[in-house]
Amino acid sequence: MLKVKILVGLLALAGAVPIALVVVSKQTAAQAQDQKSVAPVSTISKGEYLARAGDCIACHTAPEGKLFAGGRAMPTPFGTLYTSNITPDPATGIGRWTAEEFYGMMHTGRSRDGGLIYPAMPFASYTKVTREDSDAIYAYLKSVEPVKQLNRPHDLSFPYNNRSLILGWRTLFFSEGEYQPDPSKSAEWNRGAYLVEGLGHCGMCHTPINALGGNSQSDAFKGGLIPMQNWYAPSLTSNKEAGLGDWTIEDISDLLRTGVSKRGAVYGPMAEVTYNSLQYLSDEDTRAMAVYLKGIAQDSAPDVAQASVPPSEGSLLMSLGKTVYDQRCDSCHGARGEGAPPHYPPLAGNQSIQMQSAVNAIRMVLNGGYPPGTAGNPMPYGMPPFAGVLSDNEVAAVVTYIRTSWGNRGAAISASEANQLRSAQLN
Repeated sequence: MLKVKILVGLLALAGAVPIALVVVSKQTAAQAQDQKSVAPVSTISKGEYLARAGDCIACHTAPEGKLFAGGRAMPTPFGTLYTSNITPDPATGIGRWTAEEFYGMMHTGRSRDGGLIYPAMPFASYTKVTREDSDAIYAYLKSVEPVKQLNRPHDLSFPYNNRSLILGWRTLFFSEGEYQPDPSKSAEWNRGAYLVEGLGHCGMCHTPINALGGNSQSDAFKGGLIPMQNWYAPSLTSNKEAGLGDWTIEDISDLLRTGVSKRGAVYGPMAEVTYNSLQYLSDEDTRAMAVYLKGIAQDSAPDVAQASVPPSEGSLLMSLGKTVYDQRCDSCHGARGEGAPPHYPPLAGNQSIQMQSAVNAIRMVLNGGYPPGTAGNPMPYGMPPFAGVLSDNEVAAVVTYIRTSWGNRGAAISASEANQLRSAQLN
């Protein structure tokens, strides 16, 4: 999944020339020493695993492009960014970087020349990564095939192409520092926190983004709309959305690793994360993430969502919605929304369709989709798209029906909400 964040700021401060010359000289010596050493196979293997945990491939490999050669377009409300080449090519990639410089980039959000990096690269999360793990990722990236491919210039509109703005963003939203274990928690909980908060950078999507493209620690994992993608990343904590407090550890772990569980399935951007990253993690690590996520979640019922249509219109939608559901949905999801998990998710009691935001439910009816094909679920069952056979009124009606039936606490939606998402980008 592309973890697209709103961006306001941009690169770099230049130092005085004499100082820069001294730094270059020292860097060159360090590079020469670094190039002489060959990392053990075990370190490279560990780095590959950690790069998977960090989902580096999702951003740094363009569609039909070569592994880690960059060039992937990342649309934002302020223009388009293009990801960088992180292969070991010495001219266009990171071939001349040292392990120290690579760690500096991960830890501080600065390039090897001191320039400030766009926060689309999740250094606000990667700063928590330990030096040992950073060195392993570096060793792995140095082992992949070098690709000579120049980085494509970003295309940001004014005033967001003013690079000095990133200084303000960092002051407001960036706190540098490796993850510090909580001594009051178990080793398993701390491992999960390290993966979720650090390498997994789950907060990039599941924490609400403000107008400046940043987020607050106090709002961590409370959910929000993913910019430019028109998918809603639900809260992982709040009882108002999709908190995991009443899920079992096994159900959460299954969902992360395979994309399906008895409680639901992943679609959209989260399906990409599972496909590219989470399916490759060990059972121990996905369980640790589940322990942490369950630990920060609340287990009470979601609040009642507020309807966007008058009660009289909602009643008409319910009537039409039952007709559409009986014709199109109950053969898989059951007459009472019980589903047939893990292949057909239950709709009754499914918190993800009861949230105030109905974006995800609307998109699934319009566009359909499949969970990712994973080692644990190699032949996933999918849902067909109905955009071509259902009108806006019918989409609104069936979404209203599943959000408010069988004890669900969602609310009715309007045909205009369905219409707005017909042109949403497919992921």
